[in-house]
Amino acid sequence: MQWRSGKEIRSLFIDFWVSKGSRHFPSFSLIPDDPSLLFTIAGMVPFKPYYLGIRKPEAPRAVTSQKCVRTNDIDNVGRTARHHTFFEMLGNFAWGDYFKKESITWGWEFLTEVIGLEPDRMSVTIYEDDDEAYDAWHKLVGIPDARIFRFGKDDNFWFMGNQGPCGPCSEIMYDQGPEFSCGRPECAVGCDCDRYLEIWNHVFTQFDLQKDGTLVPLPKKNIDTGMGLERLTSIVQRVRTDFETDLFMPMIERACAMGGIHYGYSPKTDLAVRVIADHVRSVAFMIADGILPSNDGRGYVLRRLLRRAARFGRLLGVDRPFLLEFLPDVIGLMGDPYRELIDNRLTVEQIIDVEEKRFCRTLEQGTELLDGEVARLRGAGRTELPGDVAFVLYDTYGFPLELTMEIADENGFTVDRAGFDREMAAQRERARASSKQKRSALAGDVYSELNERLGDTPFTGYEVSESENSVAAIVVDGEETESLEEGMEGEIILDTTPFYGEKGGQVGDTGTIASTGGKAEVTDTVIRCRGLVVHKVKVLSGSLAVGDAVRSCVNDERRRAVRRNHTATHLLHEALGRVLGGHVRQSGSLVGESSLRFDFTHFEAMSREQLLAVEMEVNARILENRELTVEESDMEHAREMGAKALFEEKYGDVVRVVRIPGFSAELCGGLHVASTGEIGCFKILREEGIGSGTRRITAVTGLAAVRLFQKLWRYVNDLGAMLAVDENAVLEKVEQLQAEVKALRRKRDEEKMNALSARLQESLHWFALPEGVQGVYGSFGAVGADALREIGDRLKNGKREDALVILLASVDGDNVQVVAMADDEAVEKGVSAGKIVREASKMLGGGGGGRPNLAQGGGKDSAALPKVFESFQGWVEGQIRS
Repeated sequence: MQWRSGKEIRSLFIDFWVSKGSRHFPSFSLIPDDPSLLFTIAGMVPFKPYYLGIRKPEAPRAVTSQKCVRTNDIDNVGRTARHHTFFEMLGNFAWGDYFKKESITWGWEFLTEVIGLEPDRMSVTIYEDDDEAYDAWHKLVGIPDARIFRFGKDDNFWFMGNQGPCGPCSEIMYDQGPEFSCGRPECAVGCDCDRYLEIWNHVFTQFDLQKDGTLVPLPKKNIDTGMGLERLTSIVQRVRTDFETDLFMPMIERACAMGGIHYGYSPKTDLAVRVIADHVRSVAFMIADGILPSNDGRGYVLRRLLRRAARFGRLLGVDRPFLLEFLPDVIGLMGDPYRELIDNRLTVEQIIDVEEKRFCRTLEQGTELLDGEVARLRGAGRTELPGDVAFVLYDTYGFPLELTMEIADENGFTVDRAGFDREMAAQRERARASSKQKRSALAGDVYSELNERLGDTPFTGYEVSESENSVAAIVVDGEETESLEEGMEGEIILDTTPFYGEKGGQVGDTGTIASTGGKAEVTDTVIRCRGLVVHKVKVLSGSLAVGDAVRSCVNDERRRAVRRNHTATHLLHEALGRVLGGHVRQSGSLVGESSLRFDFTHFEAMSREQLLAVEMEVNARILENRELTVEESDMEHAREMGAKALFEEKYGDVVRVVRIPGFSAELCGGLHVASTGEIGCFKILREEGIGSGTRRITAVTGLAAVRLFQKLWRYVNDLGAMLAVDENAVLEKVEQLQAEVKALRRKRDEEKMNALSARLQESLHWFALPEGVQGVYGSFGAVGADALREIGDRLKNGKREDALVILLASVDGDNVQVVAMADDEAVEKGVSAGKIVREASKMLGGGGGGRPNLAQGGGKDSAALPKVFESFQGWVEGQIRS
């Protein structure tokens, strides 16, 4: 068998199935259209509507190399030969076209004649009752009966869910040799070890599973196959694991060089470099597809993978941000055919850079916590770190257990592994309980049925805002109906429409639809299924019925305002890139008639100077009154023109390029002004953060901007009159008044604190404890947490030899604030202010917490405060004796 690169194998697979009449679809996004899935997890996911029968296939045969992400076994990545978070699924598909005979014989042809796998090293599995598959393998391919294995539904029958398309499957197994065997006498096809490796699964979707469990034959039979590129490459390249293929080795070699180690010498360092190599691929592809770090959903998975890779770098001794150094390797290996890695390189670079640096700071905080816990435990004579502490370090600060164990060992400590495992098991149980998938939006409904019958609605609104149409369908409460009467609300589908359906951030059009017998107000226009344009209406007079000839009129004044704002977003997008850098990418927008909202990737607040520069850039282009050009082209030509593509958009074979000559070009299906001068002017209202790495600008154009300028100027005039100064001196006068107010407040606070200190001793109660610990508590009026902390600092600074623990309260009606403090000596003896505050706040009917040396909280049950003070001494005694 000839050695081949992973890239070559991918190309051979695609070319082979194209030669069999399949249409090649470039890989779809990692973000699926199915809301029941976080990621595209298999090659068939983008084609799911075809299998469900709710959408006609664009071609009867297809082939893809689909990028996928799976994270259900993330802890196994790097520990086994085959687990990955990011992988490529080679797949061929057919809908009502070829079936078992062709799928099996062509698949065998590809493996043996194109790739060169040895026929006598391959076996197959089939469903126990699938004689059709058996005949294809035995009679047509020639596999001996002894190498065809029949298994039951658990192994060789595929279900999409509790109902719907399903069918038997057949897996092709490759014997890697006895050196890969688990060594058990019963080791054979079906064993979990790596000797008999499954390389390709052919699913024959031929039944419709009913509610009662019966299988009804489908009118059209389908093919769905999947073969992991990484796994096939490992076989072709004769290596023991996927990680040793050329798809991973450049990253592994770089990681080894960073850590000054050799691959294969140590299981511990091998695990680290494998995790890094796997995760950097996932991180790069996820960001390139528009996923940004966040605390939930896809963004949380991205953040977890990035941090996990960074953590394992620390285990190699790399104590600096380093992940960016792997990006050239990923792009060099995968940039062809995955162009998005190249197009979005600057964005990928900045997000990785900022997120990893942010995690480095978190890692430092976790190390401080761990060091503090070790010091506290050592002071109490203990040498085992509790499992719950190790879990907090893992879950909150991103410490792998291995890193915690390593640091503990350096300090002469062990880790309660059983306690950690219990916490992990509890977390997994919580995750399972909260991970019930949403119902898939892919199930058939009235809109998908209408789209199947009527097709996409032709849009004529680029040229006109009024047209003659006919009513093709009417929907009320999710059901088709024949007519709408006066006062009724519903949805109308026209044969063609001048109304723009909400898409790409642009709001839908409003207006009227009228016939000779009735008139309806269009309150919104949306796209319900693919290109089916749905008009939400309320009938103002008469009635409208299916088949009626109507006059459709868009509210053109509103549309003109929307056009101005939409073109302004294109100007803004380009201006942000020029001012902030090429990493800026649009990550969302809302273009309405009154304002525009633009979300973009950037990791820090914009300065005033940057905002002014962007405003000036946009307004300069408006004054130049440049005429826009719009042309249709294929995606490759659009890229050559430098047209920006948006993260969240999915584009067809023909794309629409909107250009502002000499300035910008974007793929966009929305409505725009004829020339930039129509926008009038542009003014940013605010710039704000809306998530990690994502900023938002809200702005206005046209008369809305003029009205804003007038309003702001009126405010300045009125302030000048109130302050008795010229408009140019308003700011200076306000700063002067602020300084005077600040000085007065400082003087007042000093007087209050001096008065408080004068009666301090009569408000405090002291007690002494064993181990040389003193405690003090007291209650004050509504002085606030800052004053309590200052009192505590004065007490700490004025104490003598004993360790000191402080609990202070501020009472304002029913509301109580509490502050606890412990000096370094008290913390070493086991005292934790955070735990004291948690107990106190619980008794007060509230919550709180903090660090071992300082914490605050409170509640709304001031009557419970005496009980809190009574319990304080016992809490401290319990901590120093534990």
